[in-house]
Parts: sequence; structure tokens; C-alpha cells
Amino acid sequence: MSSENCLGRKHYVLVHGACHGAWCWYKLKPRLESEGHKVTVLNHAASGINMKKIEDVGTFSEYTEPLLQLLDTIPSNEKVVLVSHSLGGMSIAIAMEKFQEKVAVGVFLAAFAPDVEHRPSYVLEKYNERTPSEEWLDTEFCQCGNKTLMFFGPKFLSYKLYQLCPGPLRCDLELAMTLARPSSFFIEHLSKEKNFSKQRYGSVPRVYTVCPEDLGIPLNYQHWMIQNAGFNDVVEINGADHKPMVCKPQELCDSLQQIAAKYQ
Repeated sequence: MSSENCLGRKHYVLVHGACHGAWCWYKLKPRLESEGHKVTVLNHAASGINMKKIEDVGTFSEYTEPLLQLLDTIPSNEKVVLVSHSLGGMSIAIAMEKFQEKVAVGVFLAAFAPDVEHRPSYVLEKYNERTPSEEWLDTEFCQCGNKTLMFFGPKFLSYKLYQLCPGPLRCDLELAMTLARPSSFFIEHLSKEKNFSKQRYGSVPRVYTVCPEDLGIPLNYQHWMIQNAGFNDVVEINGADHKPMVCKPQELCDSLQQIAAKYQ
């Protein structure tokens, strides 16, 4: 066991969702670091300050490459705590499949959670089927080559993702509207990929963190994914919307430390 684990110091890797970037963790990262942990935040391809354009990212694997490159550098005797948000759940599933031995636990924070019985796209396809077009509000969609692009509009961000954004000025919502970039679910690519395996992805401890006030991925769909994919544990951040790192950062910090301690 590494000295890092012996001392109780964990390495958290925080994985953002669609249209967002590493910037969305700015409240959580210093809280975890103040507790003595190592925290890595990254930008997926065409996200945050990553210079690629989403039009030039052909597959979900290419989109997730920054995370895979990071895990490739982790020493074989160390393990990380992977924390995913929203679409980031698909990213850490790929990482867990490829680097199973380097992941202590995968945390799905109001995140899409694939199973091992269906194609990786299944959980995203079911979400789209259950989401009426009017629920997307001012989100923009367009076809680009072999994928569908999406870009969250101000109304969708305000009413579906950041509705509990704290403070009278709602500064976090303003930050999101300033820094959000177009993204994609990459369903077309994921529908052609092999199922995740029980031996690798399915063998890594997985915890689902429920956000009961989430209007982006509604509570009933979170519960459906939990039943469909199966999890070692389910925890809840009371009063959290789709952005618990914004509206409940201390509660999330405490919860992640408890999870990491259990699965060290």
C-alpha cells in the first residue's frame, strides 16, 4: 500500500459533465484539498480550456482521452477516487473498464450510469425517450457529421440545472452561461461500442449519489438507473439540484470523504 493511502490521503479525480469544464468544481476542490487530499480536475476534449472544437471530436473515447491519459500516469500501486457528474458518468465507466485496477471507487453524482447488459448508449437513449422535447427549453441541437451537437441555453441552465444556485446574484449561473461550450452525448458512437464488462467495469465498487431536487436528470430517472445498473451503495445529498458542487459543496465534500474512507 502506498504512503498516500496509509496516511488517509486520497486522490480524487473530478470529471465534469456536458457543456461544462474543470471550472465547475471550483467550490469542491479547495474543500477537499483543505482536508489534506489530492484533487485533480481536468477538461475533456472541446471542454473548458481544452482547445479542441467539438466539431473535430469524432468519438466519445476521443472526448474522454484527457481522463484516460491521466489514469495511464497513475502508478500501479495507487488508486484514485473517480467522481463523475452528469455525462461524466459515461466517461468514468470507460476509465473503469480500461483501468479497473487503478480505481478505488467510482462515484456517480447525478450522473448517467451505464450497465453491463446493454450497449453503452442505452442509458442515454432511454433518457432521451423519457424527456419530451419541450423539457429541453432553449437547448440547441444540430447535426455535425456522425454526431448530434447540443448547447445548453440560458433558460435550460437556469431552470433545469442551476435552479437552486445560491445568492441573490446567482453568480454560479452567470459563470456557467459565460463558460459553457457545445457538447454531445455521442449516442451514435456509443451505440456501436461493446458492452461494459462485468469483469472490469462491473467489478469496481460504484456508489450513486442521488440529488433529489435535480430537474436535469429527474429523481425517478436516477432511481431507474440505480436499479438498472446496480450499485454497491446509494447516498443522498439532501436539497441538492443537478449541481450539488454549487448548491451543496460542503455536504458533497463530507459525503465524498465518507465514501472514499469506506472503499479505501
